Amino acid sequence: MTLPVRARATTRVEAVAPEGGEGLLLEFLRAYRDSVQLIVNEIWRLDKTPSIKKLHAVFYDNLKRLGFRAHHVSEIYKRAKEVVEVTKKNKGSKPVLKKLTARIHQLDYKLDFASKTLRLAVLNDRWVELKLKWYSYLDKYLDGSWRLGEIQVSYRNGKIVVYLTFSKEVQLRELKTIMGVDINFNNITYTIVDLSGNLVSMGVVPFRGLSKALHLKKLAEKLQKKYPRSWRFLKLVRRVRARWLCRARNILTDSSHYIAKRLVEIAKEYSAVIVLEDLEKLREKANGDRFSWELQLWCYRRLQSFVECKALVEGIRVVYVDPRGTSKIPPNGKPLVFINYRFVKLEDTVTTRDVIASWNLALRGLRQMRGSRVRWSPDSPRCEAMTPRAKRGNPGAYSQVFTNNYK
Repeated sequence: MTLPVRARATTRVEAVAPEGGEGLLLEFLRAYRDSVQLIVNEIWRLDKTPSIKKLHAVFYDNLKRLGFRAHHVSEIYKRAKEVVEVTKKNKGSKPVLKKLTARIHQLDYKLDFASKTLRLAVLNDRWVELKLKWYSYLDKYLDGSWRLGEIQVSYRNGKIVVYLTFSKEVQLRELKTIMGVDINFNNITYTIVDLSGNLVSMGVVPFRGLSKALHLKKLAEKLQKKYPRSWRFLKLVRRVRARWLCRARNILTDSSHYIAKRLVEIAKEYSAVIVLEDLEKLREKANGDRFSWELQLWCYRRLQSFVECKALVEGIRVVYVDPRGTSKIPPNGKPLVFINYRFVKLEDTVTTRDVIASWNLALRGLRQMRGSRVRWSPDSPRCEAMTPRAKRGNPGAYSQVFTNNYK
């Protein structure tokens, strides 16, 4: 029996504050941002970032005098420490916070799902009531299996946005088959094999979002070329360009959600582990390639992240393997003859290189799982959200929950 893992989902909801409430919320968000910036300035020049305990001893009294509650202060510590550590790790310059965003602890807000009303604690123990613009698809998080954690409140472009974080324990499904997924520009090809490596099923899911998004981007670039010097100063041109690029982004996001949902449904039907390609630094390596135009909008990372999220909620495992050579090696050991850049002949059968690649990905995933000795534990940070991407050349880094059913 495998150990349960924790799945998290973050939803974005717009909110409206009554008259006078928006001013209190803005005052709180500005004070929150300035306090985080103050702590960042103090610890930036230190060689080692202090612990939360040391930050508490130095800044707690000062922040309390500003009107913050105790949990507000603890969230400010965490935020400042995260900003400094991440920036130094990336070797960046001193961070300057501009966005009005605040994390709210569970004890500092009250959410009524019946009336869709959120009450927030702000400065000096005052409360602000927000009316949420609820969406029907969010009702699935109210079935009792999801638990609401800390939230995040932001103010940008005159809009109040609330990010709700739900979590629940998920029991991973029993492993029966392996599903290799090959991501291409215009389709997603999958092949399913059993635990003995025998072919079970294969198929293709069309992906038309990239071609539509590329068309809209070309329209935007043609518009820029028509006004090479003045397009930034023409309000109408900027508006049309922004509308086309926004539509392109939305098309890619919606298409990725649809493809991820379809793949997870297939994996759920066959009780399969999903094997994805480890496509690290693909755009950098393909600079100047004839496919560089498509690579600019090819959202393979977004698609993979959506697959991971939706698969984890359904208790389906996701692993990554090295894709090098998967479209050139015969998966069943029979002669492979290349007809052109797309079609191949596997013994007496004519098929595509995408099918060969997805088949080999499934077999590599099966071999990888048989050699893995890494398991999740309840205290592992990997149980907190999506599965981490494994590093090439380190078979032990492929960390998923595997049972002994495949021996």
